[in-house]
Amino acid sequence: MKSSYDCVVIGGGPGGCTAAAIVAQSGLSTLLIEREAFPRFHVGESLMPESYWPLERLGLIERMKDARFQVKKSVQFVSHHGNESAPFFFRQHDMRDCSDTWQVERSEFDKMLFDRAEELGADCYDQTRLIDVRFDEMQKIVGVRVRDRDGNERDIDCPVVIDATGQQSFIANKLKLKEVNPDLRKVAIWSYYRDAVRDEGDNGGATIILNTESKESWFWFIPLSRGITSIGCVGDTDYMLKGRAKPEEVFYEELQRCPGLKPRLENATRLGDIRVAKEFSYMTKQHAGDGWVLVGDALGFIDPVYSSGVYFALEMGVRAGDAVVEGFKKNDLSAAQLGGWTQPFLEGVQWLRKLVTAFYTKEFSIGRFMKEYPEHRGRVTDLLIGRIFEESAEQLFKDMDTSIEKAKMEAAM
Repeated sequence: MKSSYDCVVIGGGPGGCTAAAIVAQSGLSTLLIEREAFPRFHVGESLMPESYWPLERLGLIERMKDARFQVKKSVQFVSHHGNESAPFFFRQHDMRDCSDTWQVERSEFDKMLFDRAEELGADCYDQTRLIDVRFDEMQKIVGVRVRDRDGNERDIDCPVVIDATGQQSFIANKLKLKEVNPDLRKVAIWSYYRDAVRDEGDNGGATIILNTESKESWFWFIPLSRGITSIGCVGDTDYMLKGRAKPEEVFYEELQRCPGLKPRLENATRLGDIRVAKEFSYMTKQHAGDGWVLVGDALGFIDPVYSSGVYFALEMGVRAGDAVVEGFKKNDLSAAQLGGWTQPFLEGVQWLRKLVTAFYTKEFSIGRFMKEYPEHRGRVTDLLIGRIFEESAEQLFKDMDTSIEKAKMEAAM
């Protein structure tokens, strides 16, 4: 590890690895550090099809195809009565190869990205912890302090830091920029199962979103390779944890209230412990400063329901990496240069945010909406693919609001 770099990237997840790879490939000296030892566990296994393009930029498509990851070709929704929607098959909307994506074991996927950053020229160190980010009197980045795997602390000089520290959000917390979304104070309780029942054919690798009877919670069903399936339950923190038993018991109580999921797990075996993550929906009110920029979950996280987290991290990594490279060429490492991509990015993200808001409206039903407005099936599929930066979804959500209001009126009668 050298004493100075052009750019230091903190965090070896999808956003950090992608940004480090892009910056290093340009010839800039780049340090990428990750606090844990690779391979390491991480939740968030489902990719959106638009992940294809950042992975192509990194030269990883053939490696993804050669890996043993479960192929994902669709998304499906199951109502609180157990009624299954017609699957949203990506290739019915777009026949290109980019419409197939993957359900990944993050330990293997993130290691692939970390190794690729190293191949493209980054100095990559795991088991290396960020101690602090150093600013000068003008609040401009001058370096970082890290602790290496041997416990030695050292100062690294650098004019640019890319913060990809995930939900730790190091810079955002240090500068008090993090704002939790009060409308999405959720908790996720999850584990892994062997031999859960999957559908036949092209829907066998689908991400399935299943509501419980009361619609107070929902389950994800994410098929992974080797016969293992990720099963998680998400609901309001107060509903899931306040005045109730331990999370493991809550998980099983909610499972009994999920008619679409119970038959799929009748002969399945749970593997490992029950895991918990809570209050994970937040945004930062500033995304870049002089010499620094946030990517991935360090910038913000919406909700796990549409599996957007990994794709957004990959895309942010590309955009931030390009902004840093351009900034060095222009001798401009200002907040405006390093974070200029964030506003157009968040304008696209707003459509997924609106879809999340609709999902958590109890009166909303994707099946009903599709029957009322079949002309929007392609646009909804676009959103599930992750195609949110190409055109407006304004009319879709006007009609969705109309559908929700109609359902509310009928429920009140």
